[in-house]
Amino acid sequence: MRGTDDDTGEYLSPSRSQRRREALDVLELGRRLSELTDAQLERLPLPESLLPHIRETRRITSHIARKRQLAFLAKQMRREDEEVLDAVRDAMDESGEAARREVATMHRAESWRERLLEDGDAALAEFIDAFPAADRQHLRQLVRNTLEERKRNKPPRAFRELFREVREAIAGNADDNAGSADDDHG
Repeated sequence: MRGTDDDTGEYLSPSRSQRRREALDVLELGRRLSELTDAQLERLPLPESLLPHIRETRRITSHIARKRQLAFLAKQMRREDEEVLDAVRDAMDESGEAARREVATMHRAESWRERLLEDGDAALAEFIDAFPAADRQHLRQLVRNTLEERKRNKPPRAFRELFREVREAIAGNADDNAGSADDDHG
C-alpha cells in the first residue's frame, strides 16, 4: 500500500503502474545498450560497473537466457541514480541524431557524385554555386578520371575519391552554416 498524506491527500509514492512503466523503460534502455558495439559504448557516460553486464548480455544468444540476462542488466541499471540513466539516454539520442545527419550527408554526396558524372560541367557549376569552398579544378579532374576508369573497367579509385571530395565539401558547408547560426544566436 502506498498510502496518502493525511494533511494534503497526496499519494506518498508512485503508483504500481508508474513503477512498472519506469522499469520497462530501463529494460528497453538495457536492450538498446546491449545492441551497441564496444566503440559506441565507450562514447556513452556509463558507469564501469554496468559494462560487464552489457557485454554478457550481448554474448548470450539463447532467447530465454538472453531475456533473463537482460532483466538482470535492467535490475543493475535501476540501482544507478536516475541522473546517470538520463545522461545515457541523452547521449544515445545525440548519437542517433548524428548518425542520421551523417547518413543524410552521404546520400547527398552520392546524389551529387552521380549528377557530376552524368551532367558534367552544368552540374559542376551548380555544385560550385552551392558549395563555393569546393575546388573546381580538382573535381573536374576527378570526374574525368572516374569516367576514364569506367571506360577501361579499372578499379574505382577516382570514383571513391570523388565521393570523398563531394562529401567533404557538403560537410564543410554544413559546419559553416552551423557556426554562423551559432554566431547569430550567441
